[in-house]
Amino acid sequence: MDAVKVLATRTLPGPAWAELGDVEVGSDGDADVLIVCNEPIDLADHPALRLIANYGVGYDRLDLDACRAAGVAVTNTPGVLDAATADLALALMLAARRGVVSGDRLVRSGAWGAHWADPPRLGREVSGATLGIVGLGRIGSAVAQRARGFDMTVLHVRSSEGNLDELLRASDIVSLHVPLTPETHGLISRERLALLRDGATLVNTARGAVVDEDALVGELVSGRITAGLDVFAHEPDVPAALFELPNVVLTPHVASATVETRAAMTRIVVDNVLAFVRGDEPPNRVV
Repeated sequence: MDAVKVLATRTLPGPAWAELGDVEVGSDGDADVLIVCNEPIDLADHPALRLIANYGVGYDRLDLDACRAAGVAVTNTPGVLDAATADLALALMLAARRGVVSGDRLVRSGAWGAHWADPPRLGREVSGATLGIVGLGRIGSAVAQRARGFDMTVLHVRSSEGNLDELLRASDIVSLHVPLTPETHGLISRERLALLRDGATLVNTARGAVVDEDALVGELVSGRITAGLDVFAHEPDVPAALFELPNVVLTPHVASATVETRAAMTRIVVDNVLAFVRGDEPPNRVV
């Protein structure tokens, strides 16, 4: 590693990180290898760059065409995020449909009172519900597997197939698991949100821009649907109209945020970097 300069936008967790030796942490400066967390990179600032090792499975903020043209390889960390992301999707379904967060606030406020059984306090069941999965890749498949434990009927489409509208109409819960691409940007449009049945729940652990966020905010403000959102269109900015709504659960893009998963992601980043330094093909090369 002595002849190769490695720059990282942050220190990564887990024991594998130490295998890289001295890594300069910061966003400025030139390097042979740059480790990022899906941050946009201006290649002009890094003329010596030969590898971008992305800490995450999604790389939608990286300009792959520019990297390809400049001869810069790009890697990611697929596979190890599947279980954690699927777990959070189920957690958001349960929290949104059973009023976990609003109930927690009620207890903490001391306003529990005698009205806990009134209609505003009543949730909707997850067990036996119809779950529509948009994007049946590794994570979507892991969600489908978990749904069987709740006796859910599972519908699915790959992404923008013709039966997406039918899935939206038929589902009690819709969970999004597609990458952000030009084809999926705004996939869940205002018109498609309107197809959701009253009382339906939308869960998004994919990318915020897959959904028309303004239209989603409107639906949630109306109270017609509920949602569990881990991602937003302009992170870290979140529409302020969502903050006080009882029918939406918000988490700060933490689908992969477990000790085990983040350490496994670091292991893959390190393996990609070490392979590249040896002159071998990185095991998770995207470009």
